[in-house]
Amino acid sequence: MGAQLLPPGQAQADDVVLAWEGRDVLAVRLPQLSDSLDHILAAMERSYGMPLSALDRKVKQSVVRTLEARGAFSVRHGVETVASALGVSRFTVYNYLNRENSAKDE
Repeated sequence: MGAQLLPPGQAQADDVVLAWEGRDVLAVRLPQLSDSLDHILAAMERSYGMPLSALDRKVKQSVVRTLEARGAFSVRHGVETVASALGVSRFTVYNYLNRENSAKDE
């Protein structure tokens, strides 16, 4: 996900410091959520072996479902970022999300 490992002495207020047997041993600097979305999209492209924009509609719908489960759309500009990666409009992403939510309600 793009986290950075640091010595505990370099930890900042937002970093997570890990302790072992009462001693700080490692600090983890987590990326901003928007950076995490970029990492998730890049990993998905690697797993499909092609740009997400080259996938067919059904696979893109599956990608949107996966991203929704991972919280991608709670990130500011998440829909826009995903739409750009998929090569579709924001409206299309919202349609995919609405279709999935309608299926859950039935």
